[in-house]
Amino acid sequence: MSVAAPLHSAAPAPLAEAAAPAMSARQRVEAALATAFGGIFLLLSVVVTVETIARKVFNVSLQGADELGGYALAVGSTIAFSLALMGRAHIRVDVFHERFPRRMQGALNWLSIVSMAALGAFIAWIAFKVIADTLAYGSTAQTPWATPLIWPQAVWYAGLVVFALVAAGYAVRATLLLATGRLDALNREFHPKGAKEELKEELDDLAQRQTADNAGAQP
Repeated sequence: MSVAAPLHSAAPAPLAEAAAPAMSARQRVEAALATAFGGIFLLLSVVVTVETIARKVFNVSLQGADELGGYALAVGSTIAFSLALMGRAHIRVDVFHERFPRRMQGALNWLSIVSMAALGAFIAWIAFKVIADTLAYGSTAQTPWATPLIWPQAVWYAGLVVFALVAAGYAVRATLLLATGRLDALNREFHPKGAKEELKEELDDLAQRQTADNAGAQP
């Protein structure tokens, strides 16, 4: 028994090690997007604070806080699209989803992600036309700063392209799972997130933070 147990426990280790890099890569992408999202609005909060103090104390205005706020909202929204997709946080009407047979669930889950990929590609295509018009006309913002619109629009468009690429990658993954008959994996990865799963993720995140805090507190 003492010999068999280590052999049994060591068997799946290569599989776990092989799966770890893919998961860590996804987490790195999510962390990068979340950091960019938070940094944008942190910077905006600093600008708004400086603007408010300057107006109240020195009677001076930067005349650009509202403009930056609009840019931050536009760019932050595109980043949030990708974050919500990777975290399966987009809202889906799933009243009857769990009552359907396994194959129908798989077909609906595949249809949902493929539709999302099509939407992402369509939005990126429309946004490209906006970028082309901005370049053609040399458009500037109707603000005191007269910012060339190609600057904020380029960042906004980059966020939309990232969303389209992430959605396309997920659609390819779902299509491969459906084509190879791996319905359980398809349903597991792309089914609507329920309350129990959200609670489990929150508890796991809390446990990870407590572990990190305890490790940092140790000498």
